[in-house]
Amino acid sequence: MNEKQTTKLSKFLSLVLRHQPETIGIQLDENGWTEVATLLEKMNKYGKKIHLKQLHEVVATNNKKRFAFNGDQTLIRANQGHSVKVDLGYSPQQPPETLFHGTGHRSVDSIFRTGLEKRDRHHVHLSVDEQTARKVGQRHGKPVILEVLSGQMYKDGFEFFVSDNGVWLTEKIPAIYLRKSEKE
Repeated sequence: MNEKQTTKLSKFLSLVLRHQPETIGIQLDENGWTEVATLLEKMNKYGKKIHLKQLHEVVATNNKKRFAFNGDQTLIRANQGHSVKVDLGYSPQQPPETLFHGTGHRSVDSIFRTGLEKRDRHHVHLSVDEQTARKVGQRHGKPVILEVLSGQMYKDGFEFFVSDNGVWLTEKIPAIYLRKSEKE
């Protein structure tokens, strides 16, 4: 598969494993897993011709590590970002003192009024580095990087989780824990 095909397939997998499994008639279990064989069968019926080798390639080469197989590679799921109800089974973790969130310039005023909210997702997504946050922010226009005082939040009783692909997750971030990055 070329890069364009891999990206297109990754986006489709994100759709069905994070948001709309019913699109191709699959079901996610309570932890977000679905059987690989069923996924391949339903994708092929839907017109998204894919073989097991190609699925492994997408999972292995996805630069954001969005997907994971279980130990014996019979199940697959998205690592985070679901809008459907799942319990990913992550345990609370102590975060670094500072994490980062990328957003678009037009959202900054609202964020500093209300904080960061998960909206239709399960969690707010945070990065350990500004470069990753900047890439996320670019998807929303002119990027703005927000520093999250995650260490202080943790001391104040907020829970944090880290997904299998290294994305930090939390329920919400009140505006008092946010600072605009000086490295604009």
